Order: sequence, then C-alpha cells, then structure tokens
Amino acid sequence: MRIDVFSIFPEYLAALDLSLIGKARQKGLLEVSVHDLRDFAFDRHRSVDDTPYGGGAGMVMKPEPWALALTSVLPDDGAAAEPDSRPVLVVPSPAGRVFDQALAYELAEEEHLAFACGRYEGIDERVLEWAAERFRVMPVSLGDYVLNGGEVAVLAMVEAIGRLVPGVIGNPMSLVEESHSDGLLEYPVYTKPASWRGYDVPEVLLGGNHAAIEAFRREEQLRRTASRRPEMLDGRDAADLSRQDLAVASGLGYSVVDGKLRPPAE
Repeated sequence: MRIDVFSIFPEYLAALDLSLIGKARQKGLLEVSVHDLRDFAFDRHRSVDDTPYGGGAGMVMKPEPWALALTSVLPDDGAAAEPDSRPVLVVPSPAGRVFDQALAYELAEEEHLAFACGRYEGIDERVLEWAAERFRVMPVSLGDYVLNGGEVAVLAMVEAIGRLVPGVIGNPMSLVEESHSDGLLEYPVYTKPASWRGYDVPEVLLGGNHAAIEAFRREEQLRRTASRRPEMLDGRDAADLSRQDLAVASGLGYSVVDGKLRPPAE
C-alpha cells in the first residue's frame, strides 16, 4: 500500500517511523511518504493561507499549493483514470464521515491513499471540487470534536488502516479477536500472576477448558458492550447472535423486537 501525507508540519508525522507501522515501512509492506505543503508554495514567504472571502475569524488554506502538491503524487494520466482506480484522498474534517473499524477495513483494501492535513479554518472548498476529478475524495472525522489540524487524525487513521494490511500484524488472529472486529468491544485480558494485590484472574481462564473460556469471553464482550457502548447492541440483528448470546442479552435486560435487539426500557 502507498500512503502520501501532506502537512505544513511534516515533523508531526515522525511517529509513523515507530512501532509496527515503522517496521512495516522497513519491510516494504507500507510505502509512506510525508510531504511538506510549503514546498509547493513559491512566494517569498512560502505562504499557504490567506484571509477568508466574506469575512470571519482565522485564515483559509490557499488552493494552488494544494493542487500542486496533490498533482505531484498522481500518475501522469491521473485525471483520465477510471473512477474506481483513482487514489483515495482522505481529508480529516469534523464535517466528514465518522471513522470506524468498518471504514478502516474498507480503506485497507486500497492501493493508494493520500491524506490532506488541513490547518487554520480549513482548506479552500474548491480544492475538494478540483480533487474530485482526480481522486475519490473522502472527508473523514475522528469524532464530534475539533482539533487544531489534521495531523493527529491522520496518525490515528494510518495506524488503524496500516495494521490491517496483510503481514503488518504478526499474528492475524489478533485482528479477529479485538474490539469492533465483530461489532462488540473486546473481552478483558489478564496475565501472570494469577493473584495480584487481592485481585484474582477469573477461575475459568486457569482451567484449560477452551470451550468454557470461549463462552466466558463472549459473555464478557456482551456485558462490556452493554455497559460501555449500549448503542452498539441496540438494533443488532438477532439472527446474527447465538442462543447463548441471546440468553446473556436477555439477562442484561435486552429483548428481541421485530428481529432486532432492543435495550431495557429506561
């Protein structure tokens, strides 16, 4: 997978050299390039922002540096490429689609991703209109809050996406068992010693009965999801749940209405 990131603070993305993403880059599993947007601004001050039309606070990122920067990572025939084969341009924005595990899996299937880290009051809207003829443009939000710039969001997204690329995670089962992989939060995990400061590891995990352990972990997933993220269970298709799952959900106050799991009445 090829990843290009554009920012006026490229040093902010230095964390992409570390940990599993850094190792994946060294192995050639991920080709990650971080570009300084100011390299595409050619006035004396290498300026990338200007005052907004219509007035208002703050500054807006100018369109021409962005057009030059994004063009630099396109193939020569980028404008004429088939729509589905064009690179995906991810634009971190609080007005975008919320990033989740399903979107991470979707983007992990792509061959080429570009990320545009906005700053100030954002990027001139015409850049997205222009880019839509050359990229598949996707405004994406980490959540319902505002950051100073897109770099933090890009670090999170590149890590979430990159770890799904085959070979990046040493044990593929780690991806199957973690939170959100099956629409539930992950079960609690424990390590040695079995007793620590008066707190004990659940007895079922010590007995070696794998069926019992699997049942315990599944029940803990449901309990944790109901407690911490109940909206993830609300409306879930009951046909996707086992009889044991439904029994646990019932014990937590959930019921099945028109084939959908519904939470306890408040």
